[in-house]
Amino acid sequence: MGLIDVLNGMQNGPHGPRGPSAGSGGMSPMTMAILGLLAYKALKSFTGRPGAAPAAPAPAPTGSAPGGGLGNILKGGLGGLLAGGAAGGVLSGGLNDLLKQFQQAGQGEVAKSWVDNGPNKSISSDDLAKALGADQINTLMAHSGLSRQDLLSGLSQYLPEVVNHLTPDGRLPTEQELSRSI
Repeated sequence: MGLIDVLNGMQNGPHGPRGPSAGSGGMSPMTMAILGLLAYKALKSFTGRPGAAPAAPAPAPTGSAPGGGLGNILKGGLGGLLAGGAAGGVLSGGLNDLLKQFQQAGQGEVAKSWVDNGPNKSISSDDLAKALGADQINTLMAHSGLSRQDLLSGLSQYLPEVVNHLTPDGRLPTEQELSRSI
């Protein structure tokens, strides 16, 4: 089972099935939130400034998504980031930065259980909110269309599974290994 299979399993996540008005073939809001979070974390890791927001993007063209880095990724850049051979690098960098953020927020043991072989420890919506921070949550809400409660509930349910899937050998995989798992 590849990452896409795991993410496709989220189509009927906490926000419910996508209706006909959403169009066929679109990403579920929860899938968009998880991929957006990983892509945003990767973008931050590529800037070489851990803990800092990515470099300010050029002024946004009219009609582009608000929110800078993550907003632009979710608006149109996510497909480009995940296309071709770049997907492994994006996921690897994003996963590494995300796990560091959990460690810094005092949730290192929980996140480590998602990587290690064995059962995944759960994380409450409150602990997840503290680990991610208001800016990331608000941006994910704005671009996924999920309420704060639905977003945090879904992330607390699905994020351990996604991290576990991305780390099948109990360690952070290389970019090449991640590219093969997609």
